[in-house]
Amino acid sequence: MRRSDHDVTNSICTTEAEAVGGEVIRLYRGLYPGAPLRALERAFADVAALYSGRHPEYHPCDTSYHDIQHVLDVTLAMARLMDGYQRGRSGADEAIPQEVFVVGVLTALFHDFGYLRRRTDRRHRYGAEYTLTHVSRGASFLRHYLRHLGMAELAKVAATIVHFTGYERPVETIRLSDTLLRRIGQMLGTADIIAQMSDRCYLEKCRDRLYPEFVLGGIAGRQLVGKRALPMFASGDDLVQRTPGFYQGALRRLDFQLARAYEYAAKHFGGPNFYLQEMQKNARYAELLALETGAERLRRQPPSTLLPGVEPFPSNLAALAGA
Repeated sequence: MRRSDHDVTNSICTTEAEAVGGEVIRLYRGLYPGAPLRALERAFADVAALYSGRHPEYHPCDTSYHDIQHVLDVTLAMARLMDGYQRGRSGADEAIPQEVFVVGVLTALFHDFGYLRRRTDRRHRYGAEYTLTHVSRGASFLRHYLRHLGMAELAKVAATIVHFTGYERPVETIRLSDTLLRRIGQMLGTADIIAQMSDRCYLEKCRDRLYPEFVLGGIAGRQLVGKRALPMFASGDDLVQRTPGFYQGALRRLDFQLARAYEYAAKHFGGPNFYLQEMQKNARYAELLALETGAERLRRQPPSTLLPGVEPFPSNLAALAGA
């Protein structure tokens, strides 16, 4: 049986940066023998320190849905997509240069960095309050971070690519003149969707963790963000019941806006696409729950990755949701 803290193959622990980093570096070495490892090794160490509160400038992660497990799961999926692309490409497809592979990994690792609060932040008590702007905050961080790693020439590219994971910019308006870099962005947006929707505890996390983040982010009952419509949710159970519809919308986004980049996962695995299979299982189970009024059947226990004592949401969350 698949473990709740493991990836879709049940072989990689997705709550441990060392485990995911080891697998990503293994794939990287397979594609680029002898290529330098410093940037990747440093990035996995940094993300672990940042999310666990061991960085002097940032509070530890307090978003229990957008936590270190989600970030590492997305990063693993991203590396697999790039590996599948590289190994399965035809002669007409441009190869991924070593430094672009590294950028793909870095954008995945820090795509949700914008949820982390600075220690000097006096306006926000919870990281989820940054829901509407977290991608732009992450883009700003990536610009500085890549310069710090000695990759200044790709800093702007990374800050642009990360927007494929969010809704602050429609995909069609994201400007990248290079066809391959746009494909990398499509892979990143794909990895973000397939990693979270294939999580063994996806439905439990939606009900108990994602909905509170929506409330704190001010979008639980919000219809518009700029010109973009967002769904309205009355509760965590309502969010679960709407999962089948969200799944269909995600498939449309994967097929059209992200140009079926998920197909590279099957090339990586050498046949089956484990991400799509697990996504389908979650969607089917959500359909059963909608028919049976049986949300109490969601009994899987997601791993807890927040530090002891970190409060992910206030006790008066229900009152905030009705405000």
